[in-house]
Amino acid sequence: MQTGKVKFFNVSKGFGFIISDDTNQEIFVHQTGLTHEIRENDRVSYEVKDGKKGLNAINVERI
Repeated sequence: MQTGKVKFFNVSKGFGFIISDDTNQEIFVHQTGLTHEIRENDRVSYEVKDGKKGLNAINVERI
C-alpha cells in the first residue's frame, strides 16, 4: 500500500486527486475506488492501477 494526502475531492462529481508521499505525483481517484469517505487534506493509503488516462488510486482508506 502507498500513502499520500488528498489534494482535491469533489463529492458531487465523485472524483479527485491524491498526492503520493513517495513521488509527489498526482494520482486520480474516483469514488468507486474508495473504501471510506475522503475529504481534502485527509491522509490516505491506497493501491495504484493503470487506468485509461493514467494511474488510478483504488482501495483508498483514511489513515
